[in-house]
Amino acid sequence: MDDVVYSRAGRGEPLVLIHGIGHRRQAWDAVLPLLTPHRDVIAIDLPGFGESPESKTGYGVESAVEMFEKFCAELGLERPHVAGNSLGGLLSLAFGEAGLVRSVTALSPAGIWTRPGALWAFAMLAAHRRLAERMPEPLVRRVAATTAGRIALAGMIFAKPWLIPPDKLVSDALAFGAAPGFAPTLAKAREGFAFHGSVPDIPVTIAWGRHDRLLARPKAVELRKIAPQVELVTLPGCGHTPMSDAPELVARVLLEGSTNNG
Repeated sequence: MDDVVYSRAGRGEPLVLIHGIGHRRQAWDAVLPLLTPHRDVIAIDLPGFGESPESKTGYGVESAVEMFEKFCAELGLERPHVAGNSLGGLLSLAFGEAGLVRSVTALSPAGIWTRPGALWAFAMLAAHRRLAERMPEPLVRRVAATTAGRIALAGMIFAKPWLIPPDKLVSDALAFGAAPGFAPTLAKAREGFAFHGSVPDIPVTIAWGRHDRLLARPKAVELRKIAPQVELVTLPGCGHTPMSDAPELVARVLLEGSTNNG
């Protein structure tokens, strides 16, 4: 597909991985070696992020559903499993509601929030974007070379930012600052980027990092409105983007969530 860059490896049932706002498919690098012996893993760059060009149809949920349906058709994926983090979690739930997937695993999904919680997340994301845009690469490298610097750069996103290799943190920061999809996606979110639907007929797992500093976990009763059969998981020692904080734990959650074909 011309407008979605992706990486694919592994064997087994297909599992599509979707990153959060400002991130890219490399967000999943730490868990990929643990998934590929069991799943045909497709990690994508959403339009306007990573290496994918800007979207031609917009950055709303409906546009993402159309993109995903076309993407699956072109790759011959018939109702793959899907897992997403943050924005990717919101989109994964939307794909489940649209009947495009056989299971959903959402890690700290966006769009299930109170108004104050949403405003906090938007403010933090905008502040991090400004920082990423304004810091020259040599300065980012100097900051990322120290433990204190990695905490300052990524402590809002990761529970254990000191575990992130400095080169990866630099690459992520540069990609975040340059992503043309960030501003229009955040603008859409401020207009009312939320999930109000339901995913009643397939396996759904919603996992939340215990130390998520960006999004507060909703009450279980709210999550069960989305899917009465939902499996709720707490990820100890993890922040908003848990894949680097605890790769083994996250891989296990993804594999268990995509075991049932639905």
